[in-house]
Amino acid sequence: MRLHFYKYHGAGNDFIIFDGRKSTLDLTVPQIIKLCNRHYGIGADGIMILNNTPMADFEMKFFNPDGSGGMFCGNGGRCITMFAKHIGVSKNDVFSFLAADGMHFARVVDDTNVALKMTDTDKAEIFEDGIWIDTGTSHFVCFVEDIERVDVVGNGKKLRNDKRFEKHNGANVDFVQILGDKELAIRTYERGVENETLACGTGIVASALTYCLKRGLADGKHLIKIHTLNDDLTVEFDKSGNAFDRIILTGPAVGVFDGEITI
Repeated sequence: MRLHFYKYHGAGNDFIIFDGRKSTLDLTVPQIIKLCNRHYGIGADGIMILNNTPMADFEMKFFNPDGSGGMFCGNGGRCITMFAKHIGVSKNDVFSFLAADGMHFARVVDDTNVALKMTDTDKAEIFEDGIWIDTGTSHFVCFVEDIERVDVVGNGKKLRNDKRFEKHNGANVDFVQILGDKELAIRTYERGVENETLACGTGIVASALTYCLKRGLADGKHLIKIHTLNDDLTVEFDKSGNAFDRIILTGPAVGVFDGEITI
């Protein structure tokens, strides 16, 4: 089977995207693993398929490089929105799409940035060593003094399978340093990738929301600036107690190249 693919990245978090509007594309786990392999395939942190749906402008189907799915990806959500713009799904700059965690809305801000509405959440558990939160995907956020000195892979691998998160099928692990008032730096170990990635959209949102809980910020509107390894993003939201809504993640979504591959 010969497939046309597109490669996009959101703050360095890279994805293979397929246009599934004209024919159904059912990839097997071995095919997904091979396509994401950086030595024997195209190489990516995940795969997305853009499908038709009567409920929205399109459906986003997401897979991790180990073939697992069923969760949302924030950087992927921005990238597939920019892809939808590029292939003419709509003439507008605002899109609705259905994902694993429900309906999302996104706006193409300019040629390289997308603002994405994330799922509302009030699901957080505070522990002595960090805060667990669901931002469309399970995350455990650990606040650290010096993010450059953290063993992201070693510590992330241990916490990813911590017994506390078994009911959530594990957790992505975010290491966050507070740089100043409403300004953070983040590094993330992602389950499914089983390694550190250059950025994680749901983790960026998780870091902003848990920062509010850690600092006990007042209810109301907030904007947090987040530095990943190579890019800057913002998270805007309304806080009411431990509940967060109107969450908007804004950051880069860039097309890199396209091509064909036989699988």
